[in-house]
Amino acid sequence: MSTASPVVRARWCDIGRIADLVAEALSPTALAAWLVPDTQRRTAVLGAVARIWTEHAMLFGDAFLLRDGTAATVWFHRYRPIPAPNRYADRLAAAAGPDEERFLQLDEALAVRRPAEAHNHLALLAAPGPAAARRAAAVLVGAQRWMDTLSLPTYAEVFTEADRDLFRQHGYADREAFAGPGDTTTHPMWRLSPFWANRSAGNGRWPTRRITRTRNGRATGWALR
Repeated sequence: MSTASPVVRARWCDIGRIADLVAEALSPTALAAWLVPDTQRRTAVLGAVARIWTEHAMLFGDAFLLRDGTAATVWFHRYRPIPAPNRYADRLAAAAGPDEERFLQLDEALAVRRPAEAHNHLALLAAPGPAAARRAAAVLVGAQRWMDTLSLPTYAEVFTEADRDLFRQHGYADREAFAGPGDTTTHPMWRLSPFWANRSAGNGRWPTRRITRTRNGRATGWALR
């Protein structure tokens, strides 16, 4: 990629920073209040769970940071089924404590609606603090350039109208919304790679898959600002 790119590819040493960004961005949201009702524990729990998934993305996907480290995206390459993180049940129990079941419910609600066809999954987008909209757009655009070179569609789940507007502005199309846990609504978004467009009839129907609930769960898909 050109050095003019607004993002850099994250390294293992960046995992803690990305987890902190996710926790800071998610903490004020209604989804976070449902996941971790205890405000005193919320940010720490969210950061610990985000760390599990960010580490996993370093093995089965990619992560990107704005060059100033103030926003991040975390992706999974879903060319084939991805296993749960190593020792996920034990690690999630340690990270979430009494809220473990809520995270598993979110995992299941998102995984059952995820497209079955090959795609790159934007699981986490975090741009907390001042000028969040500008930084969210910058990190999305920069990371999307990398993903488009892989010639596959990209998929994301978002939870607010502001995030839907952001993704629409950058080529994502709405899919049918569905009710999530804790009175939340999830909005799936789908984007074709420019390299894919000539090989596809457009954003037509894509299949979903049914899953059997296991304790190991599936990857969450948060879009955070």
